[in-house]
Amino acid sequence: MTVSNKLNTNTWTLAFKPNEQAKLRLFCFPYAGGGASIYRQWPQALPEQIELRSVTLPGREVRLREKSYTRITPLVETLVEAIEPELDKPFAFFGHSMGGLIAFETARELRRQGYPEPQHLFISARPAPQIGRADPPLSHLPDVTFASELQRRYSGIPAAIFRDPELMAMYLPILRADLELLETYSYNAEEPLDYPISTYGGMQDLMVTPDKITPWQQQTTHEFNRALFPGNHFFLQTQQSQLLATIGRALTEILNRLDDAS
Repeated sequence: MTVSNKLNTNTWTLAFKPNEQAKLRLFCFPYAGGGASIYRQWPQALPEQIELRSVTLPGREVRLREKSYTRITPLVETLVEAIEPELDKPFAFFGHSMGGLIAFETARELRRQGYPEPQHLFISARPAPQIGRADPPLSHLPDVTFASELQRRYSGIPAAIFRDPELMAMYLPILRADLELLETYSYNAEEPLDYPISTYGGMQDLMVTPDKITPWQQQTTHEFNRALFPGNHFFLQTQQSQLLATIGRALTEILNRLDDAS
């Protein structure tokens, strides 16, 4: 199959390797400041029966001219409406950091509206939603202080952007909007999800420590898994092959289960 980039029925997802014969879709949600392209290489490392669709949020990359969301509720409500046509076959969600929270709330919004639900929820570098925030908010700080504190906590701004004032001027508003979305999030208790949750963390991540990941177990009535990888908050970059191997094994189990049920 020819590898190509293709927007699907709407601008909210991007398939880097479209696969109409796929038996399972994996929707991937980006971290704060990130775009769909962070998952560009992932399809090559996943089982051939998986089609990856990377969620494209407004305010970045191909949607740079659109206004970023600063509240999670309208975001997930709009997102559910947008991806509903793409839920015509079994699917799973993966999200890293902010993406993990958006994936979780999107999954819950699907349940509220009676739409198909994921086979599995993969959460990476994100504290369980019910434990709340302990770190002071950042989104209101002046640019220099905001960038410095963000880098201190997460080491997530590439050095090339830090050295380029023009890039910083373009990048910081995206990050500021995403941080405001996270800082204004308020968890509302609902019934646990009725499918497995797998969580991943970085051993050197100072912000998302194992004790903040383990409570995700309370969000599922099914199997819960936790795996830790060497690295800081962005271990999905430094440990990408190991992370994808772990996710790939879980996706293969889903495929086998689907085959057994057919």
